[in-house]
Amino acid sequence: MKQLVSAFILSRLDYCNSVLVGMPWSTIAPLQRVQNAAARLVMGLSARDHVGPALRELHRLPLAHRIKFKVALLMYMAHNLLCPLYIREMLAPVSNTSMRWQLRSSGSSNYTIPRTRTKFGDKAFSLAGPVIWNSISEFIRAANIRSNIQTSTQNALFNLLN
Repeated sequence: MKQLVSAFILSRLDYCNSVLVGMPWSTIAPLQRVQNAAARLVMGLSARDHVGPALRELHRLPLAHRIKFKVALLMYMAHNLLCPLYIREMLAPVSNTSMRWQLRSSGSSNYTIPRTRTKFGDKAFSLAGPVIWNSISEFIRAANIRSNIQTSTQNALFNLLN
């Protein structure tokens, strides 16, 4: 049962969910309810049971955190040169920015956050990615998690966000 739900329902929730970054809760809430219903089905819970422990046992982040995780994972891949060039070209490390190379922050792995003129621009990966990446502690960003990237990053971000 767990494999069927994971294959048909949860994989659809994960597909391109990073485009939902910055969306209001009213847009994400219906998808969260689907994830909660799937967790209840797999764990055999009633509609009145709390779904939080079931999501933890199934190693599923709440959807809002899952979206941030996906963007953070994409930023990790861009930072470590594991993604296509067109994604890396959208990002500018602080150390590469002119007029900032002398600052103490130029030695960190932060990225510059571009200014936007609209709320729609705030949802772009070129802005949302660096905002999420810069909010993660330097210790987590520097961790070598390539061997088990999915589990260790997910656990670290879940602990960070809660």
